Amino acid sequence: MTKTNIPEGQECYEAACELADAGCNFIFADSFGHEDYIIEAAKEFPEVQFSHATGTKAHTENLDNYHNAFASIYDGRYLAGVVAGTKLNEMIANGEITEDQAKMGYVGAYTYAEVISGMTSFFLGARSVCPTATMKVRYTGSWYDQAKEQEAATALIENDKCALISQHADSLGAPTACELKGVPNVSYNGSTESACPNTFLVSSRINWAPYFEYAMGCVQNGEAIDADWTGDIATGSVVLTDFGKSVAEGTQEAVDEASAKLVDGSLHVFDTSTFTVDGKTLDSYMA
Repeated sequence: MTKTNIPEGQECYEAACELADAGCNFIFADSFGHEDYIIEAAKEFPEVQFSHATGTKAHTENLDNYHNAFASIYDGRYLAGVVAGTKLNEMIANGEITEDQAKMGYVGAYTYAEVISGMTSFFLGARSVCPTATMKVRYTGSWYDQAKEQEAATALIENDKCALISQHADSLGAPTACELKGVPNVSYNGSTESACPNTFLVSSRINWAPYFEYAMGCVQNGEAIDADWTGDIATGSVVLTDFGKSVAEGTQEAVDEASAKLVDGSLHVFDTSTFTVDGKTLDSYMA
């Protein structure tokens, strides 16, 4: 059973309760602001399993039937950044832009840690292959607002002189702006090639199938589900779409090299050995 268009408010709690009352044994929620309402429902229905994507509170709530799940999507965004940086290099080589014009634009939804870490990893991926790359960010204040996202992307192109656009927002707004302006675009959560065939480069996304198999397998086998579960490239949870037709030559090789290093641990998007927090080396952190 599926319920869609559920706001990040009391409606989420009501929808979860309706699913539980309808006999659902396992309920999944997938918007960041749903978490508190799903926890409320989990307390009311202790015999039902609840899993919330992108949340942070399962390890402090200590409920046997409430869990958080996500994936190291920053790895995927880093790889998408490698695609972007390789494209910038091609544009520089072709004389379309100069090295100091290798400026990317990024349409962000909210100033949440997930959005900020995503844009940062995308930038780091691009900078790893295009050392002069810079980036300008504009926020929309919404996960899905096609008009605002298109407006932000257009402003990044026209006002900020960005040569390539990416996003952490869910509509076709930014890709549409890129297609209209002929600017390369890296989308998110799925390919936009059919709608924007001339400018689409790649998209990173989470494949949730490994988590569904894991979590429902635990229930089936009578095993406890991790309070916090994180998939990665190796588990098949972090993937890239097929490339668009306008990617630069050598893109596949650059992505394959970076991906192999992320998997074997020789590359870390956020290398904690290079900084300290409160004067101490950071080796783990829980929200």
